[in-house]
Amino acid sequence: MGAGPPPGPARPRFWRSPLRGPWLTAVFGLVLLFGISVLFVTGLLSYAAYNPDLAAVNDQTPNKGWLGFYLFSWPTSPYWLYRLTQGIHVTLGIVLVPVLLAKLWSVIPKLFEWPPIRSISHALERLSLLLLVGGAGFEFVTGILNVQLHYIFPGSFYTLHFYGAWVFIGAFVVHVAFRLPRALRAVRPRLGEPAAGSEEAFGLVAPSPAAPTISRRGALAMVGLGSVALLVVTAGQSIGGWWRNTALLAPHGREPGSGPNGFQINKTAASVGIRPSDVGRAWRLTVRGPGRQVDLTYEQLLAMPQHESALPIACVEGWSTPDQRWGGVRLTDLAALVGPGVNTPEVLVESVQRGGSFRSAVLSDNQVRDSRSLLAVRVNGATLSADHGYPARAIVAGAPGVHNTKWVTRLTFGETG
Repeated sequence: MGAGPPPGPARPRFWRSPLRGPWLTAVFGLVLLFGISVLFVTGLLSYAAYNPDLAAVNDQTPNKGWLGFYLFSWPTSPYWLYRLTQGIHVTLGIVLVPVLLAKLWSVIPKLFEWPPIRSISHALERLSLLLLVGGAGFEFVTGILNVQLHYIFPGSFYTLHFYGAWVFIGAFVVHVAFRLPRALRAVRPRLGEPAAGSEEAFGLVAPSPAAPTISRRGALAMVGLGSVALLVVTAGQSIGGWWRNTALLAPHGREPGSGPNGFQINKTAASVGIRPSDVGRAWRLTVRGPGRQVDLTYEQLLAMPQHESALPIACVEGWSTPDQRWGGVRLTDLAALVGPGVNTPEVLVESVQRGGSFRSAVLSDNQVRDSRSLLAVRVNGATLSADHGYPARAIVAGAPGVHNTKWVTRLTFGETG
């Protein structure tokens, strides 16, 4: 320690960029303050959309305790609410990547401060920075991998992203509390940057900078153009329809052909092991209620009153479709077969899918009672394809895509515990 920092990045003169300074760091930080706040709020809304307190199948996050709070039951109106909030969450997360990388670049000399620990308070500050930088990297990387449907996680994405978000936001709040006043001072009009040796400039302004090749505002514009470019090649997956062609970074090859059933899916029937015999003539829909059960053939389901709803599919990965015209039987009509009547309770929806996540889901009573909520047998005037859930799938206003269960074989009303 007494001999000074070792050769390399721990020495201030190692860093020579003339662009680093409190102003540029503060601008990036304030952009992230707004963007990450929106990400956190939309993430909480996404969590609430899963109605986690209804049943364990909706939220399998272990030992979540008070972290698993949510403020209201997810509504069915406006029906596009989840499509909007999750589209913002995913698109904004990708758009902020250049800003995050630029902010880390602007402060990287401070990560190599020497001595690395000067006091207990300094050690706590360094620990918070570790959680902040590590948490940001973890959340952005896992989120982007999820968007790409590239599940290489050592466990459930939902669990990892959930706990990672709370670790990150805790460190983020502490960092903002200490650094926001300094950031606001740094962006006020002034005569140039503070001197390299001053406390305000420590670790940010190079003591012997190289000749500049671009201005700070030019660097800011370059980062902004990067974010705009990512917006252009990402937002189309949330808008859907023709605009999906512009979403160059979204996973493609999951549109099952053309025609009425030719719109985005995550899982094919083959990928989850659906066999022809599972959905063939022997298929039955079992409808259960308190003390009563009805088994329906496909033909009997078709003979019930049929209704139509125009609803999108919107998934946690950020993609969504335009409104599709679904046809089928209202969930309330199916509930009436086993007795609940107008006071229709929540329902457990189960698929013939044998394994994997979200083979079942619990829908709340307000979702079941919405007249647009169907057990669909048709889409856009055609019979459901195997990949879209033939012979029947749930379609619910405002619900995440995974709660629109495909290949449904059982509905249990009022017995979801």
